[in-house]
Amino acid sequence: MDFRFSEAEEAFRQEVRQWLKETVPPRWHEIDVGLWEETEESWTLLREFQRKLGQKGWLAPAYPKEYGGSDMSHVKRLILAEELYYHKAPVGVEMEISVNWVGGAISLFGTEQQKKKYLTEVAKGESCFCLGYSEPNSGSDLASIQTRAVEDGDSWVINGQKIWCSYAHYANYCWLGARTDPNVPKHKGISMFVIDMKTPGITVRPLINILNRHSFNEVFLDDVRVPKDALIGEKNKGWYQLAMALDFERSLIGTAAANQCLIEELIQYVKEAKRSGNSLGDDTLIKDELAELAVEDEVLRMMCYRIAWMYSKGLHPSYESSMSLLFSSELLRRIANVGMRVLGHYGELGQDSKCAVFNGRAMRTYLSCISIGVGGGTNEIQRNIVAMRGLGLPRQQ
Repeated sequence: MDFRFSEAEEAFRQEVRQWLKETVPPRWHEIDVGLWEETEESWTLLREFQRKLGQKGWLAPAYPKEYGGSDMSHVKRLILAEELYYHKAPVGVEMEISVNWVGGAISLFGTEQQKKKYLTEVAKGESCFCLGYSEPNSGSDLASIQTRAVEDGDSWVINGQKIWCSYAHYANYCWLGARTDPNVPKHKGISMFVIDMKTPGITVRPLINILNRHSFNEVFLDDVRVPKDALIGEKNKGWYQLAMALDFERSLIGTAAANQCLIEELIQYVKEAKRSGNSLGDDTLIKDELAELAVEDEVLRMMCYRIAWMYSKGLHPSYESSMSLLFSSELLRRIANVGMRVLGHYGELGQDSKCAVFNGRAMRTYLSCISIGVGGGTNEIQRNIVAMRGLGLPRQQ
């Protein structure tokens, strides 16, 4: 098996790099936005950049051209994702939510009219989605959601509450799960809807995260009336659609490249820094830890490549996606922990300190990665999925 990219694929990588050099606004690197750290300024820069991606057909590259994509192969999509994440381009979680998680589900289950509308808007950078999954009493047991959607003439009337809705205060639409039949087993009475966030009856309340930023929200739905065509797919078949969307969520293919950038920055710091007159690069324990991180990131890269290969063959990654999410979330935490140990007290400083290293990113990554390993299903749930779907456990006697 040849693991090398073709000449055409490597040429595409160079094209992406050159375009990023010319297109990423310098201000983006100055404010150095990390995970869950968006501000009004960074959101504006991010959406402007994503519209430029959309103009090239690169925002949703694997979408068909009639929906605003470029029919890009999944290998080239992988290359594009790697370069975007490695070079810290203005791409955020909401892009993954809209393009790959929700868009992937709508492309499978939506009507032609729904695909033409929502996929095209997303691919052009004209709209974005938030997720209406978790509720105050329905987190890991997602099938226990209690938000109700009731048919009323030509409409659905929805009542309930969602929580941890990332970027709901910016989103145009919500991809929402609601119970449409309370009298059947919980996995069989759920339906999926696309809700316009400007619909009367929707209230968005901010939840301030650990970085003192507004990224999460509570969303309250009080007699929210939406048209019948807000339903995606079949009524009461939503659990299957939701599970597929979660598989898309767990199959991030650019995460190894993002980690590589962090590891390389740590390595460069160790090469240059001294402690008590001695080079950190001479510390055997530090070298061993950095080497271990580099090796583990290459393992994660192969997991990402496997997922991209599966998509290229028309296969759907399931437990493979859970393996990747589990490994990547725990690896990011290890990178953050090693970074804080290597930097010492300098790692505790934020962006506002003149003595901060990496613009205070070590501390911010350390705090923000706590939630990685919860979103998309906790790491414990990912282990259960790998055990059941991947290993066939528990085995029947």
